Amino acid sequence: MGNITYAKEWLYFSFKNFNTAKFLFDAHHYEDIVGVELQQSIEKLLKAVVVNDNQKIPKTHDLIKLYYVIEGALSLEDESLVLLRIATDYYKDDRYPNPNYRLPSRNEIEQLLEFTENLIDKVCKILKIDSKELFAKIENEKG
Repeated sequence: MGNITYAKEWLYFSFKNFNTAKFLFDAHHYEDIVGVELQQSIEKLLKAVVVNDNQKIPKTHDLIKLYYVIEGALSLEDESLVLLRIATDYYKDDRYPNPNYRLPSRNEIEQLLEFTENLIDKVCKILKIDSKELFAKIENEKG
């Protein structure tokens, strides 16, 4: 039996990052900042599955490494793994200006928003959680 209470906490914070990313994207905010929020949302989604499987949470921000921990519980296609790699790059230590730094395009962020929204649905199905219920909780907190 999984730790659904702890998994819900991770989902709750993931939703907050996702909603922030959507808000900033719709406001035409800086794409690199939106990308960090999306990376954090995805990371917390994956960690929700980890804790639900009663596994120890790896101390990493690498979304590919996190995915391989839960690959048996969550199946993603190769193109989704590419998006995980892209999102991981938004939160790397070298995301500050340097020769390897690049700003994400608006189109790339839009793809990641869609991917993250779909991932939320997948994770909620795995955990047997109504995503609308959790979204409502966040909306109620905003007052």
